Amino acid sequence: MQNDAPNSAIEQDASETATDLAAETATQASVAGEAAADKIDKPAQEASDQAVQLINDWQDISLLQIAGIAFAVWLTIAIVRRLLPFLAERGPSQLRLYLLAAVPIIRLLLMTLAVLWIIPIIFNVTFENFLVIAGGASVAIGFAFKDYVSSLIAGVVAVFERPYRPGDWVEINDDYGEVQSVGLRAIRLKTAADDIITVPHLVSWQGNISNSNDGAHTLMCIADFYLVPDHNASEVRGALRDVAMTSAYLEYDKPVLVVMSEKPWGTHYQVKAYPFDLRDQFVFITDLSVRGKEAIAELGATQVTSPYVPADKKAPQPVVTF
Repeated sequence: MQNDAPNSAIEQDASETATDLAAETATQASVAGEAAADKIDKPAQEASDQAVQLINDWQDISLLQIAGIAFAVWLTIAIVRRLLPFLAERGPSQLRLYLLAAVPIIRLLLMTLAVLWIIPIIFNVTFENFLVIAGGASVAIGFAFKDYVSSLIAGVVAVFERPYRPGDWVEINDDYGEVQSVGLRAIRLKTAADDIITVPHLVSWQGNISNSNDGAHTLMCIADFYLVPDHNASEVRGALRDVAMTSAYLEYDKPVLVVMSEKPWGTHYQVKAYPFDLRDQFVFITDLSVRGKEAIAELGATQVTSPYVPADKKAPQPVVTF
């Protein structure tokens, strides 16, 4: 019994010592965990604070640098818009269309370069900020400038797909003319009546575009003749071909065709040929028409002067001059 008392005291002391050691170890582990958490959370918090800052500090933004970039790009674009058309009008006709087509491409590249250069000066560029800016801008632009932005996007697509380019003769919504310039939002057409028509690029997504030359230095011209069926078709066809082959505006490297078709009111002849320069297309058609009428008259053939559509809107009936 006397030996049991000292043993109990020893066991109690050992238990208290083990409890103290466990408590001290737990305390140290907790302190170490908090320190490690602080080390992890501090950089994350700093990164989060940095991402929230969309715009750089005003003392870090150089307004003079931004103005210099904008002025340099504007001046370069102005020089390109005047220099390349100037060289195109005075250089070889084969290079004219390539020089004119390069103007919108160079302007787009210069404006893109300016935007990419200015954005880091003003904004704190991070992935989080990019998402915030892109999301807000897309919503605002989508509601306020839907059609305008659609035209801008269509203009960017048109620069690369090239359904038209400066120097092309196109027909859009019954407007036929030469493409004078291709902007980011619209193109400018100059018609044969010397009118300037502005056509938004969005129209190219909603309708057909007829391009007469598609970058070539010439295009097909057609002169129409309408004759009474009672004539020698072989002689008329040969005479109209001779008219085209002797024109001063003819491009001799291109084919000359004379095609005919029978209509209810008579015979329809078409002289298809190419002028040396596409800008001569109207005087070329006039030359073919004037000399073609003279050749037809010399052969004794009679032209249908005024086909008309009757009230029932069926096949037109002829009014013939004898």
